[in-house]
Amino acid sequence: MTETASASAIAPSRTVAVVGTGTMGRGIAQVALVAGHRVRLYDAVPGRAREAADALAGRLDRLVEKGRLDAAGRDGALARLHPAERLDELADAALVVEAVLEQLPVKQELFGALEGAVGEDCLLATNTSSLSVTAIAGALRHPGRFVGLHFFNPAPLLPLVEVVSGFATDEAAAATAYETAKAWGKTPVRCTDTPGFIVNRIARPFYAEAFAVYEERGADAATIDAVLRECGGFRMGPFELTDLIGQDVNEAVTRSVWESLFQSPKFTPSLAQRRLVESGLHGRKSGRGWFGYEDSGTPSKEAARPEPHTAPPAEAPAAVTVVGDLGPARELVAMMTEAGIDVKTVNEGGPYIELPGDGQLVPADGKTSVEFADVVYFDLALDYRGATRIALSASEDTSERAVTEAVGLFQKLGKEVSVIGDVPGMIVARTVAMLVDFAADAVAKGVASPEDIDTAMRLGVNYPLGPVEWNRRLGQDWAYDLLSALHERCPTGRYAPSLALYRQAYAGDEETGS
Repeated sequence: MTETASASAIAPSRTVAVVGTGTMGRGIAQVALVAGHRVRLYDAVPGRAREAADALAGRLDRLVEKGRLDAAGRDGALARLHPAERLDELADAALVVEAVLEQLPVKQELFGALEGAVGEDCLLATNTSSLSVTAIAGALRHPGRFVGLHFFNPAPLLPLVEVVSGFATDEAAAATAYETAKAWGKTPVRCTDTPGFIVNRIARPFYAEAFAVYEERGADAATIDAVLRECGGFRMGPFELTDLIGQDVNEAVTRSVWESLFQSPKFTPSLAQRRLVESGLHGRKSGRGWFGYEDSGTPSKEAARPEPHTAPPAEAPAAVTVVGDLGPARELVAMMTEAGIDVKTVNEGGPYIELPGDGQLVPADGKTSVEFADVVYFDLALDYRGATRIALSASEDTSERAVTEAVGLFQKLGKEVSVIGDVPGMIVARTVAMLVDFAADAVAKGVASPEDIDTAMRLGVNYPLGPVEWNRRLGQDWAYDLLSALHERCPTGRYAPSLALYRQAYAGDEETGS
């Protein structure tokens, strides 16, 4: 899908119109202006287009002050900026980008009117993040020229643009939209009209699995966030991130994708998050969400954040035995040796690290500690050397000695240790496995190419790795095996591996003859 039909970007000499002058509309207009286009701004509320033009002038002044734009560039951009009072003033537009209310009837009515106001060669685009591109275009006489151009906020700064083809979108229209976004200095990706497009579809497990661990009382919000940041390598934890986004906004997107996919159990919303929304606890903007942001009644000052659970110092074992191949965690063998721990290796069996008290330290595999005698699980890390924290899980039946030795071992390796409840798949491992599965399913269903999925997830939500690349590094059986074990313990359908992941794992078995 990254390959486009033979097409050219809309020439800078052509007019771009932006309808809707809120934060996103202004941002898109700024991008087009700086790219050299004449830009017409329109808003249904009288006076709003002029206000937006004045605000854009202020933005351009600040760019000059910061040295990102010269005075001549600013003056040229301002000369090309024209507020419009009527839709027919957009008649010369080669591209119209809409950024109005996320309500289907509103958008359909707008584009119906636009179709009669602009020329036949004008490309029509919606910036919707949650509505169907196909449905918006459904009432048009010529839906082939209609496409989704989903910018991320703030549009002038974030590089990603999802170029979405509706069911009736002509390939030439999508290719022109792609090339235009690229000419504007953006990084476009192509996708079909699926609920959530790429980012909002595939990102759901990042939030959902953290909320599930919380609801299962496996760990508190601060600890889950810390593990995903310091062990998983994510920029922010899901609790702090949804507080920033707005719980109402994030929950609405989750619910929209779930309902659009016929209430698939894989996309089930979180009851705990629903209760936050019902309580008006929307995050930073309301003064409280998962965390508090009030200090002496001033929401702008962040309150003291709860600290993640961190185990007290423990003595490290002097010697351990590594049984089998630890897979993604095999780097621990060298790390333990370097730390002065005597390491014996046994090639057959495992995988686990045998502790002096006969406890076993096992990589997260989707099973639970309570099923075994004296097993402590440890979570997946993006990079075991670079990670500053590791999560361990154990059941009430696990011996105190096994837990203490496991804690001491990772502390010896320079890690903070968080001991969580006996949660199958733990935190990072189950999150990554679900992201891998969602990506594999999206590729198999033609939503987007593997390359575009990884690009979208890295640029759109700052993931340390795209899920396709993560899958390649972990091995094609890893996610399938972990999710199969999770599905056996939580047989709701949520963790059932997709057919795409099954085929991938089966192909791997065929290649190895196992």
